Amino acid sequence: MKLKTIYILTLGLMTIGMTACKKDFLQRDPKTEITEGVFFQSPTDLETYSNGFYNQISPSYSDINSDNISNYNGDGEVDILLRGGLSSANVGGWAKSDWAALRSVNFMLDHIGQVKGDPALIKHYAGIAKFFRANFYFQKIKKYHNVPWYGHVLSDNDPDLYKGQDPRALVVDSVLSDLNYAVANIKNDVKTNAGKTRVTKWAALALLSRFALHEGTFRKYHDEIGLSADYQRFLDIAISASDKIMKEGGFSLVSTGNGALDYRSLFSSPSLANSKEMIMWADYTKELNVGNNTHTVLDYTWSLSRSLADTYLKKDGTPFTSSPGYDTKVYTEVFTDRDPRMAETIINPNFRGASTVDEPYRIKPTLGGYNQIKFYPRDPALRQGWEMNYTGLPIFRYAEILLNYAEAKAESGTVNQGDLDQTINLLRSRVQMPPLLMGVALDPVLAASYPNANGAVLLEIRRERRVETACEGFRFNDLMRWKSGNLFQDSQQGMYIPALGAMDVTGDGKPDIAILPSPNDESLIANIPAPEREKLSKFYLKDKTGKDQNFYLTNGTSGFIAFTRDRDQPRNFITPKYYYRPIPIGETVVNPQLKQVFGW
Repeated sequence: MKLKTIYILTLGLMTIGMTACKKDFLQRDPKTEITEGVFFQSPTDLETYSNGFYNQISPSYSDINSDNISNYNGDGEVDILLRGGLSSANVGGWAKSDWAALRSVNFMLDHIGQVKGDPALIKHYAGIAKFFRANFYFQKIKKYHNVPWYGHVLSDNDPDLYKGQDPRALVVDSVLSDLNYAVANIKNDVKTNAGKTRVTKWAALALLSRFALHEGTFRKYHDEIGLSADYQRFLDIAISASDKIMKEGGFSLVSTGNGALDYRSLFSSPSLANSKEMIMWADYTKELNVGNNTHTVLDYTWSLSRSLADTYLKKDGTPFTSSPGYDTKVYTEVFTDRDPRMAETIINPNFRGASTVDEPYRIKPTLGGYNQIKFYPRDPALRQGWEMNYTGLPIFRYAEILLNYAEAKAESGTVNQGDLDQTINLLRSRVQMPPLLMGVALDPVLAASYPNANGAVLLEIRRERRVETACEGFRFNDLMRWKSGNLFQDSQQGMYIPALGAMDVTGDGKPDIAILPSPNDESLIANIPAPEREKLSKFYLKDKTGKDQNFYLTNGTSGFIAFTRDRDQPRNFITPKYYYRPIPIGETVVNPQLKQVFGW
């Protein structure tokens, strides 16, 4: 059953939930409405109800709020936080609506005992419900640390309604229990048409791998929570879950010998149904009038960072930042002899397929110049407007499992060359990059970025994770669990500009854009023939009144693109406070048992 059907069912099931909350004085089931007393009777009822859970998990196609972004025109929560604008008085996230997804899952689990039918099938749908409850609490733990665990629907007079937070350790073990149940009881594919758009045993294992790696590394690096003595248990779970998928799941990387095109196919294809790399994916089709907004990745409100661009290795496997003069290479030079995934993630001089077909796309320096193209639908037939892009999007893909396994082994101190060959080096081989070897030299740039990481191999695994999963929504959580808040604080930059004036950004030897002092001073392009000058896309450091625009160059008339907001309102990351979010003050007034953590 596809997304539009799920949405329709969700609306219908909301009626069920509301009906369940209203009883007349005789507590009679109304004959014209569906109630829990008559609805949860068969596994088919469980299937119908659980279809409404699928809007709780969705793909991501951006890294907003992380150091992979150079500039973002919206109001990202992290950006507001780092400039001191977030507090318990204005934060959201704890309202009744924020707990509604949990209530819907618990509502089904509370009534599953009355269902008659195949016990294995009933356990299957109970496993799906527990999968979604585990995912719900995973998000809450990441945000708040300690949260109250609710394993059933609360009534108005329930004594737990106004309890305080339960300890993180208790909630985490409850999540593990739910995921272990899901892994043990969810079938791979209940119906032949379900496919990988539904939760399967392998999706449950993938979530277990993701969750356990996050918890293990968070406990290892965050001594403030007092759980550092119990981190290895979770790394072992991540290794075990990943290993089971690798050995028994039948998944493999898309690797047909087309290198970069194989990588691109994962993020801009109309369907991922036949991809052996997909563990779970989201289907968007015109026939069902269900689309996504992946066209917004290009030149909409954000651009990618110089930090991300510099992370991609050279084609020979050595760091780009070890090359003499790397930091003065212009846009048309930085993509030369680099990891092919770079040009599939960051717009390159030869990119076509947006508003123009016959001419290369002109980048815009106002956001930094390194525009995102990963997830951008290349085929115009799949790119038709707001929520009208029809490309399949990954939710869990096999590459993440390989990365999880390698990282958990490295964090455990047990990684060996065989581990690298069956994980990191499969990812590199797909795009014809040299393998990672245990004797790799320490990259001082990576070491400076992650001072708490132990050893060159772990650093290279973190590099690989960053480049392979760029723009898939992992980066923020990775930095949080690694206790790398210093990288949130760093002001990100865009491409290098050698001098004001006209420049070629398409690689054809002709000027395409010009960065100029102001509209009042275009003397730097006065000698360009008028026909060529009129075709230039012009950008200015100041407006006609002399006011600074949103970007500037770090050396005044040359340097990297930087942003006036970062200069005028510097970012500041407060440790450990900013690794967590406050509970809205209004909620602590209603329930005094809720306590703020770590300085909030």
